[in-house]
Amino acid sequence: MTSTVATIQPGSFLTLHYRLSGPQGDVINTFGDAPATLTLGTDLLSSALEACLQGLPEGTHTTFELPAGAAFGERSAKMVQWLAHQELIDMGVANEHYAVGDVLQFPTPDGKGQFAGVIVDVRTGGKGDAVRLDFNHPLASQPVTFEVQIIGVL
Repeated sequence: MTSTVATIQPGSFLTLHYRLSGPQGDVINTFGDAPATLTLGTDLLSSALEACLQGLPEGTHTTFELPAGAAFGERSAKMVQWLAHQELIDMGVANEHYAVGDVLQFPTPDGKGQFAGVIVDVRTGGKGDAVRLDFNHPLASQPVTFEVQIIGVL
């Protein structure tokens, strides 16, 4: 009796360790922590990263090098926006103090998920308190190293 090794297919449920890094270093790294679990096709990974995983057998440990913009697209100026303090209060993400570099978590319109914005500027006084947020993925327009260790495939 031979046993077959499961391979990753669309919709597969995975247990894996992964590391995403760009020129400035790691953005996500689960190797020193608990492994991640996810289902392919649920938008937890970009489609480019999911494409790298397709067909990999359970037990694989490999690294992919994706060129600039391939993993998370190009940076968009439209994704950098000012939000007034009142708008932040209305979305339930208001703080008393904001600093450049802080990451704010926002609920998705359907209320089932979250997305993040990084504060790139803070305005107080004259025109009212507001923060300028960058909603681009931190690795947008960057070359990306994607290291994976496939622990389990269902």
